[in-house]
Amino acid sequence: MARDSDDLDTTYSFDALRGMQAGRNFYVAMCPLKIIPKLFIFNEEELPPQFRAQRVLRDTRIPSMANYIVNNPKEYVFSSLTASVDGAMKFTPDPSVGSEGKIGRLHISMESRLLINDGQHRRKAIEEALKIKPELGNESISVVFFTDKGLKRSQQMFADLNKHAVKPTKSLGILYDHRDAFAQFIVKMVNDLDIFHNRTEMEKTSISNRSTKFFTLNGISDATKLLLKLKTKTVPPESQKLTAEYWDTVSKNIPEWNLLTQKKVSPSELRSEFVHSHTNVLNALGMVGYVLTNKYPDSWKGKLRGLQKIDWARDSPIWEGKIILDGRMMKQKAGIKKAADVILQRCDANMTIDEYEKSEAK
Repeated sequence: MARDSDDLDTTYSFDALRGMQAGRNFYVAMCPLKIIPKLFIFNEEELPPQFRAQRVLRDTRIPSMANYIVNNPKEYVFSSLTASVDGAMKFTPDPSVGSEGKIGRLHISMESRLLINDGQHRRKAIEEALKIKPELGNESISVVFFTDKGLKRSQQMFADLNKHAVKPTKSLGILYDHRDAFAQFIVKMVNDLDIFHNRTEMEKTSISNRSTKFFTLNGISDATKLLLKLKTKTVPPESQKLTAEYWDTVSKNIPEWNLLTQKKVSPSELRSEFVHSHTNVLNALGMVGYVLTNKYPDSWKGKLRGLQKIDWARDSPIWEGKIILDGRMMKQKAGIKKAADVILQRCDANMTIDEYEKSEAK
């Protein structure tokens, strides 16, 4: 069991702050990156979960995390690691703050067992990044050290630390990702195009009944990926121009979207009565756009006039069994493809999505 001790021989020492949670001292220390791989150990992966204090390391996550550090040496941000110490610890307040001070040096016996409760993938990513850029070793990461109270305590800490963690929504991830060229292109397009401007939910991935928004940022992003099928995240100028023209042309050929831009109907009315207010149909329109703009590069705009002839009502039988089941929207890739086939037929494309994909493969 870890304890404050005066009987430490060989130690790790860090600048640290002392705090208290639930009546127990804990410490926040600045640790050089180069010692992180040596300082912390994992539970043996072959042990059953009930005898471990954390999840098994997922190796597939490590390369992208390591590359993030290596490729952004001036901008990367990693949050604190959280660890339990099974061994002797001593906190020495700085003389300037007195014996009860919160600022000082934390000493941890090198014989202690240090176990990461939160951040094992960050720890491994740091190790891999240092192999590529050893000069990062002198930079620091904050580590929160708790006294170890045995396996049960460590398992509870893991559960508590992860129980309330909430992954940001896909829309918010797109909005805030300034390194992703495609994400920033989508954000700019949404702000520039009349049909999307001020009608797009930029934070959430779903829209409440009373919302004044009609689209979601992640829905537009997914549909545009289906439209362009880019192999990189860089969007060439010609693809940017095509995307803007495509969605603008679509908006002008769906009667209810025209009413929306003219503010003659509310988003909530359209959401309750028409399928084109849902990401399923937006994705289908993305698939349709890929076929039309590639098969009919000079006449796709004219083909899209066929959108005016489609019955977009939720209760229309043409959507049943595709994106509607017994009056309820459903999201399945096969159903979205079938909806795209319906749209292509009305736009006189004379082929299905599968048929076009097969012709491409030849």
